[in-house]
Amino acid sequence: MRKLISASALALALAACSDRDPSPREVGDQEVTDLNRVDSDGAADAAAKALTAGDLTEFTLGGRIEEKTQAMRNSAGNFADLRSFVACPKGMDPCDPATAPAGTVYTYVMVVYPGGDNDESTGIGANNTASDIERATSFRMVMPAHGFTGNAGYAKPEALAAIGRKADVVVSCDAGKLVWTVSAGDGGDQWEQKEPLTFYWQSTLPPAGLAPAYAFDADSTEAIGSGLYPAARQGVKNACT
Repeated sequence: MRKLISASALALALAACSDRDPSPREVGDQEVTDLNRVDSDGAADAAAKALTAGDLTEFTLGGRIEEKTQAMRNSAGNFADLRSFVACPKGMDPCDPATAPAGTVYTYVMVVYPGGDNDESTGIGANNTASDIERATSFRMVMPAHGFTGNAGYAKPEALAAIGRKADVVVSCDAGKLVWTVSAGDGGDQWEQKEPLTFYWQSTLPPAGLAPAYAFDADSTEAIGSGLYPAARQGVKNACT
């Protein structure tokens, strides 16, 4: 499937841009192929359970509930920043779950910054204890995707800017949780230090606050971070189960 992605749509949907060349704006005017494909053995298992990945740059969000930035870490130190926010549908602003009508779909947006977001006031800040990230391979949930509608994806122009046309990003379910597998082959550009990628998933449930529900895999290491996350509610389905 071939698509034309406009630079204006990208500028409206994304707050974070990559520092590497080409930038998302530069690749936004290129005619690109769908990245929802698999060329590597490492992504084969994810492909078997793959969902159709949406592109965040192709729709407009409504008002935001809040934005939080937290470090993703393990016992060895900090490895990434996770910036998360939740948005209501287009045209719903302000976004207030207390007054939102029944059936409102909330978009959970997660921006992962390998090595930190270069902002000393948020997330890792000045306390980056990780060596340069050379190869990040996935972003995933470690808690169930409560209320998941079946719609998830990422910002495809960012993946092109960071990795190039060989980027393979597959979204899949694993025991009720979502996994975004990022494959870039054995050589050349990888998803690495200071290259933000934006992921999203949609739920019929509003956020209950921050929870350590997200993981970042890089250089054969797992780091856990807290992002906005919904509480379970009886009778609400999860499309990953």
